[in-house]
Amino acid sequence: MASKTSNPFTFLQQVRSETSKVTWPSRRETLISTVMVMAFATLAAIFFFVADQLMAWGIELILGIGA
Repeated sequence: MASKTSNPFTFLQQVRSETSKVTWPSRRETLISTVMVMAFATLAAIFFFVADQLMAWGIELILGIGA
């Protein structure tokens, strides 16, 4: 088990060592992931907007309230 108190220099060396082990995504992978997230967020927004409008229409139809 590591010591609970280590000096900041040792800590920064360990952080740098661990960071070098990370496999970072390429620019292309990042761009594709970003586009996919934006596309699915847009689709989700459209879906929930349509669902909300249909539920509002159904409630107005059932209760006879609204414009």
